[in-house]
Amino acid sequence: MKAVVITGWGLEPRLVVGEMPEPGEPGPDDVVVQVRAASVNPKDWKLNYHLALLATPVLSRRLPPLFGDDLAGTVIATGRNVSDFEVGDAVYGMDMNLRTASLAERTRIKQTCIAKKPVSLSFRQAAAMPLAALTALQGLRKGRARAGSKVLIIGASGGVGTFAVQIARALGARVTGVCSGGNTDFVRNLGADEVIDYTLGDYRRGAGTFDLVFDVAANESPRSCADLIAPGGWFISTGGHARSMLGTPIYRMLGRNAANIMVAPRRKDLEILSALVDEGKLRPVIDSDFDFTDIEQAYQRSRTGRCRGKVVIGVAEEGPFGSVYEEP
Repeated sequence: MKAVVITGWGLEPRLVVGEMPEPGEPGPDDVVVQVRAASVNPKDWKLNYHLALLATPVLSRRLPPLFGDDLAGTVIATGRNVSDFEVGDAVYGMDMNLRTASLAERTRIKQTCIAKKPVSLSFRQAAAMPLAALTALQGLRKGRARAGSKVLIIGASGGVGTFAVQIARALGARVTGVCSGGNTDFVRNLGADEVIDYTLGDYRRGAGTFDLVFDVAANESPRSCADLIAPGGWFISTGGHARSMLGTPIYRMLGRNAANIMVAPRRKDLEILSALVDEGKLRPVIDSDFDFTDIEQAYQRSRTGRCRGKVVIGVAEEGPFGSVYEEP
């Protein structure tokens, strides 16, 4: 089957579509999915890309595919314990294993990590949701966001941020988004009550206090945002920056309300997201849309850090069991 692999040598090898082994028969609790679409997350190029690089291009071609977490597609096989899904079901989801391998024509995934695809979304729209939307939902839950809460979302125009603004709004929270000046109207249209342009100065001084400071850009820490956190309030980070990864646990040990959120693939949460979609309260924002063979360009776009929403990739939307893609 076709799957994303590394080619070339040195510090900047390219990603291409190459040949990989099939995922094999599903385990008792697994399904095999014909992937129709996937999306790019920073985890893909911050972690999986470098793991594959360490394996060297030659060895990486012999490993199971490393790339891609989010998927949307069609079930083509089920394990003996699977009762909630049937062959032909349209599903979406993700797994946090190193080798979810959604950037492949077919992949195997546990039934607990997927849910039925929202009917109103295309495969590409659905593939934009799982990791980022689950991170937003679980982060807001961890930070005790609820009706009437004052929530500050740092990085409101990005992949997680666009979902966090919409979900917090759906919960009845009063939402303030932080983004660059060029994205202020965009974030306001997502549902933010107020928007702060971080390019105009240090927004951490004078912005007031919030019941939840949700740093989805992962550049801050409880210490740097101390003036923003109301008494009893929470600081939640997606934890990509060393300052947050190290500082947040220390504050947690000191009894402060602070945590780095590690997203978990849960069908129940995917179903909550689907319900919000069906109610018209949540829609994925797609920054850009690439074909499977343009995987290197898709990763480069994600690396810019300037995406409005998600980068999505069509894998095999043209038919249920075939592929027309050739290795470049």
